[in-house]
Amino acid sequence: MRREQGTPRQGWQRSVAEQGLVFGTPGRDGSGGERPYWDESVHYVFDMDEVLALEADVELLHSMCLDAVDHVVTTERFRDFALPEWCWEAVAASWKRHDPHIYGRFDLRYDGSGPAKLMEYNADTPTSLLEASILQWNWLQDAHGDDDQWNSLHEKLVERWGEIKASLPSAEVHFTWSSADSSGEDHITVGYLQETAAEAGLDTIGLAIEDIGWDSALDRFVDLENAPMAGVFKLYPWEWILGDDFGRHVGRSLPETLWLEPLWKTLLSNKALLAVLWEMYPGHPNLLPASLGDPGFLTEYVRKPLLGREGANIQIVAPGYETSTGGVYGEEGFVYQAFDPLPEFDGYRPALGAWIVGDTSAGLGIRETAGLITDDGAAFVPHRIPD
Repeated sequence: MRREQGTPRQGWQRSVAEQGLVFGTPGRDGSGGERPYWDESVHYVFDMDEVLALEADVELLHSMCLDAVDHVVTTERFRDFALPEWCWEAVAASWKRHDPHIYGRFDLRYDGSGPAKLMEYNADTPTSLLEASILQWNWLQDAHGDDDQWNSLHEKLVERWGEIKASLPSAEVHFTWSSADSSGEDHITVGYLQETAAEAGLDTIGLAIEDIGWDSALDRFVDLENAPMAGVFKLYPWEWILGDDFGRHVGRSLPETLWLEPLWKTLLSNKALLAVLWEMYPGHPNLLPASLGDPGFLTEYVRKPLLGREGANIQIVAPGYETSTGGVYGEEGFVYQAFDPLPEFDGYRPALGAWIVGDTSAGLGIRETAGLITDDGAAFVPHRIPD
């Protein structure tokens, strides 16, 4: 694993915009100045042996996470995940029904010298999908056409929609995002997923989640045409849904209205999962020690809010590394994870976003930052595997 510099393609801005990346929130460089969010002036290089090891790590971690969900449901540990009590039964029922799932992204620490370490699992609303799937593949073809890339995301997404098609209530699926997302990133991600579903033969309809209606007379969700919604993909966090009256309708509507990602994934996207995994698999080489509520035996640790996003409300406690970020999270509680800083390459620290589709590893996206915390100032950079 190494970081290399290269010359950006002529007209790269137009190319990535034509491929769908139309939001332009810039990243930050080491001095705090702006850098392109999509930055192809640098990239990471991996040996095939490293990628094969990472693929195996990802699929093992995914299976461990599914075992953790089963443990939480069986032992009814929902309170550790700060879930409102009224939804516990619905979460358990969603898991026991095997409500189908689509995709997720593991955020990993990896430097090429040992096994990958799980930092967290975004299994509910992962973004940077278009970049990992389409943009960096086109960059590879243009800039390093003889090389390979860990990237079968598009094919596996289409295949996954085809696999679950028969288990959906209808061949029609509504794809929703929040109109409150001013960057447009969520809308782009949902639009791309909608394309993969359509390619698999599903009928798709896109609308903002705020435009979903509730027909109280018929006790069902309806779209802007007052048509019933049997299948709904949402790029909107489960914890936000469960925190208002809308969420109570969701719980009542299951399984007649099937939601993707499924309700049981509220357990996977919650950082309490990190502590449960360490309890179940103490000393596992792909895990970092973690505990709920207090740091316990940890003397150097990262305190993470159970429901935090984009590096908000993070606190690092370690000699010479002390830092913290602001935000709106934390009332729900914290998990404490052993501090293991991301590796440094040329002054930047890459976080590996390893994708899973269904139950199969599917690709890699990399976001790097000059700081210790991967936040909304991190840039996306491509990768390649030399032929």
